[in-house]
Amino acid sequence: MNVRTLCLAILNAGESTGYEIRKLSTDGIYSHFVDASYGSIYPALTRLEADGMVTSREESQAGKPSRKVYSITDLGRMEFLQSLTKPVQRDIFKSEFMLVAIYAELMEPAVLTAAIDAQLEFLTGELAVIDSAQKDFESECADWVGD
Repeated sequence: MNVRTLCLAILNAGESTGYEIRKLSTDGIYSHFVDASYGSIYPALTRLEADGMVTSREESQAGKPSRKVYSITDLGRMEFLQSLTKPVQRDIFKSEFMLVAIYAELMEPAVLTAAIDAQLEFLTGELAVIDSAQKDFESECADWVGD
C-alpha cells in the first residue's frame, strides 16, 4: 500500500485534514499499513486533488490559521475500491530481535532469555491486534447479513 491509497482509505471514512490523516496513520487504526510523513501526505493529497479524486475546502478557525479539509470524490472512492482488488504485497518486517537471535551464542543466558521473553510478549500483542480486527470484521459481516 502506498500513501496515496492510505489517504483515500482515511478519506473514505470521512473528511480529514492532512494533520488528521497523519495522526490516524501513526496512532490510529491506519497505523499498521504504511509509514506516512507530512512530507508524503501533502504531496499525495495535492496529486489526488489534481486527479479529481479528492476535493478540499478552507475552514476558518478562531484564533488560528484556516485549515484545509479534504473529502473523497466518487472517482476517488472508485480508485480506492479498485486498489483493494490488487494483489497484496508481502509484509515487510524488520526486527532488531533477529540480530540478537543471530548472535545468541555471544550473549549471557539471562539476557538472551529476557530478549526472547520480550519478543514473545510483543508478538503475542501483535497477534491479539490481528485477532481483534478479525472479530470486528466478522461482527460487521454479521451485521451486514442481518440488514
